[in-house]
Amino acid sequence: MGEAFKRIEKRMTYKDYLNLPEGERVEIIDGYVYNMVAPSRIHQEVSMNLSRIFSMYLLGKECKVYAAPFDVRLIKEGLSEDEVDTVVQPDLSIICDKTKLDERGCKGAPEMIIEIVSPSSASIDYIKKLNLYEKFKVKEYWIVNPIEKIVMVFLLNNNGEYGKPKIYGEGDKAKVEIFEDFYVDVKEIFLF
Repeated sequence: MGEAFKRIEKRMTYKDYLNLPEGERVEIIDGYVYNMVAPSRIHQEVSMNLSRIFSMYLLGKECKVYAAPFDVRLIKEGLSEDEVDTVVQPDLSIICDKTKLDERGCKGAPEMIIEIVSPSSASIDYIKKLNLYEKFKVKEYWIVNPIEKIVMVFLLNNNGEYGKPKIYGEGDKAKVEIFEDFYVDVKEIFLF
């Protein structure tokens, strides 16, 4: 349905990533390279719906929403920019700290990340990226599943860990926890 991921045994840093041929789409997680393919039509429609919903809410506000392809560099303490070994392209990134933005994307964890899951990316989104985003303290992580038509919302708790997710279906309004007054009508996400 969406992005297909395949891990390549080659390891890479951000410096290597910058030297990739134009148009080649990969993510690097802990130095491992994952090839990405073009998203499906349904994936694109869900992404556009989410982009529209978040863009409308954030119009005139400090926070900004960015859709893939948009590089998010997650930097481990003590590493230089060139040594960064984790660069992801979340389907949507919501960034409120403008100091994290530069011409290459986002340097550090966004406040919120949304990934649209597909059969080929399920283990990446549900396990690898869940653990990755928790480790780098992304406050709110949504996994949007177009097949099941559900949204799973993970929030960092006081211990800096994701607790049990809140799960929203088509009849629900999903609370965007990083904002006081923002609810998303789930059925609007899945208009395709």
